[in-house]
Amino acid sequence: MQVADQVPVANSLLAALPDKEYQLLRPRLEQVALSFGEELYHPGEPITQVYFPSDVLVSLLVQAEGHQALEVGLVGREGMLGTPLALGVNASPVGTVVQVAGEALRMSAADFHKEFQRSMPLRREVYWYIYELMIQTTQTAACNRFHLIEARLARWLLMTRDRLRSNRFHLTQELLANMLGVRRVGVTKAAGTLRQRNLISYNRGEITILDDDGLEAAACQCYQIVRGMHNVARG
Repeated sequence: MQVADQVPVANSLLAALPDKEYQLLRPRLEQVALSFGEELYHPGEPITQVYFPSDVLVSLLVQAEGHQALEVGLVGREGMLGTPLALGVNASPVGTVVQVAGEALRMSAADFHKEFQRSMPLRREVYWYIYELMIQTTQTAACNRFHLIEARLARWLLMTRDRLRSNRFHLTQELLANMLGVRRVGVTKAAGTLRQRNLISYNRGEITILDDDGLEAAACQCYQIVRGMHNVARG
């Protein structure tokens, strides 16, 4: 593991802090590699670590009885995992699973409590992000209920692009079906439609966004709402 001061700050929340504040946080942060499928939190269990993603993508999942887990949020370099701690809650209300492997900066829950109480800039950034995450999760709930699979898939791909800062990534149909809460055949059909419109290429799980503007037009309004809120929060 590498300490945080040996790598540049890729996480937007940490990068938004004044340099003096980040310098005070650095000794408490460590760089860790997170693997695909790794479960960081389980619902109802104590949060012992917080994570600030660099190039990793993590899904927030809820489980309904008799059904597969459904994604209600997506966290990447724009935010953090472990936000309940900022609200005085020590347990996670959702499960979290790494969907795209990568690196993150990690801090113990105890250290986060101390720094959160000490640093007004950190509190401000974390509270802003919690608000952004609230908008994302509520919008995702509405999206999952009312919008067509093709538009939802386009939204998910764009959100993934934004967080990875790349137009190319690896996502299997099974993974996409689980995240969108639909059958695999539905994802196959939706991805095929986007491919026929030359918006994406898709082969053996390798997805490349070919037309950013076209894919944004194909996505539901939920994408712009969530993206717009992030832009407002970051100024």
